[in-house]
Amino acid sequence: MHDHNDILKKVKNELPDDELLCDLADLYKIFGDTTRIKIMYALFEEELCVCAIADLLGMTQSAISHQLKILKDADLVANRREGKTIYYHLSDDHVRSIIAQGFDHLTEEHED
Repeated sequence: MHDHNDILKKVKNELPDDELLCDLADLYKIFGDTTRIKIMYALFEEELCVCAIADLLGMTQSAISHQLKILKDADLVANRREGKTIYYHLSDDHVRSIIAQGFDHLTEEHED
């Protein structure tokens, strides 16, 4: 049997606290919904209003608004008002990177 105490001590010192890890898990749960992924991918391409997203995804504006609230509460999307219309966009480049890296991972060719 080998001694792994030094490795475990190092990892334990680098491990974030439980609250931060729970927050990270909650963030990734938001990405676990196909509708929310579709919305974020659409916003990756272009700033859109609720009615445009609803038309694009073939869903009701109410359903889209519900998902946008979840995304907005998680700081994944932001919005701006122009007159009576609210336009949604990805909140920052971090969100754009998460989506892009996910697609890169899925589409990369694996060497066996």
